[in-house]
Amino acid sequence: MSHPPTIFAPGCALILYKPHLAEKLGRFLGPALSRESAWPTCCRKDPGFEQKTELVNVCPGCDKRFRLDYPTTTTVSAWEILAGRSDFPFPDYGGRTMTIIDACPTRDRPVVHDVIRVLLEKMNIKVVEPEATRTQGVCCGDSLYGEIPTEDVTAWMKARASRLPADEVAVYCVSCVVAAALGGKKPRYLVDLLFGEETTPPFADLDAWHTVLQKYIDAH
Repeated sequence: MSHPPTIFAPGCALILYKPHLAEKLGRFLGPALSRESAWPTCCRKDPGFEQKTELVNVCPGCDKRFRLDYPTTTTVSAWEILAGRSDFPFPDYGGRTMTIIDACPTRDRPVVHDVIRVLLEKMNIKVVEPEATRTQGVCCGDSLYGEIPTEDVTAWMKARASRLPADEVAVYCVSCVVAAALGGKKPRYLVDLLFGEETTPPFADLDAWHTVLQKYIDAH
């Protein structure tokens, strides 16, 4: 049985945050893909593939929706592919200590938790696990946006961040970048770490960030 077509879906957040890194990551994933062009359409919209198609995801939310919501899509995380690559030029962070936030949509995905830590180890980063981690991870707070007042979401983010055991926080969701920064921590986004770039939160304001996200979703 032949493998289904495999397409890179970088997700709205990475495209908005650092499109050049979405392109760079896509080039490294190239040997595992069936086509060069990335899938730009938001995961909240049915891609409508006529045959089974595997989507390589960066965004945890994309992975969950494409995996569970649509009958013609399966998923694999970009992290799983990179963890198995021997030719990726992993930077060396010299044993730097970081804690980690496991993104909510991966709570039922221990394979993702495992490969994230493999990648951090390959970059010589020492992970100090928080009390609630992996399948027991606690949301950064962003999933509460729109459900409760924004100031209450921000308060949740600050309380959540205060329980993390290190100042630098490895995250693999751009909304977790915003949340960790609002909580007073120094987020280090996994794509940034892989390509040796600093992590700069795209917005210091939750309403502004979600407005930009929604505009992209509506347009794609």
